Amino acid sequence: MTTDPTPYGMDINAVMRQIPHRYPFLLVDRVLELVPGKTIKALKNVTANEPYFPGHFPHRPVMPGVIILEALAQAAGILAFQTAKVVPTEDTRFYFAGIDGARFRRPVEPGDQLILHAEVLRVMRGIWKFATRAEVGGVEVASAEMMVAPETKG
Repeated sequence: MTTDPTPYGMDINAVMRQIPHRYPFLLVDRVLELVPGKTIKALKNVTANEPYFPGHFPHRPVMPGVIILEALAQAAGILAFQTAKVVPTEDTRFYFAGIDGARFRRPVEPGDQLILHAEVLRVMRGIWKFATRAEVGGVEVASAEMMVAPETKG
């Protein structure tokens, strides 16, 4: 395992091979850097075409906080799958197990580039804990600690 970020990241096709989400709920456009077992830096281009903007809010579109959290969770999921060297299938998925300390510091609007950061804090009994944050223009707009767990059958 290298400790340097991957120089090439992942384009949208590689992202779609790594997580099962699809339009309109695929919220990671590109992975910019990835250090397996440590960190990921990914990109979400926020466009006026997002399906939630007409209703949130019609006169001043704002990206819902829960969508920002989902984008962060998808980036963390990519990091988990890459670290575990697992390709998602119908039998391998990660789900939210908890979110702590979610904070929203400023609105995210169409035209913004949302930079998603996730850092592995620990993995215990299959539960992954991440420190996550989202930035626009180098300014933090949201943060949370997230836990994800693999799907359990039965």
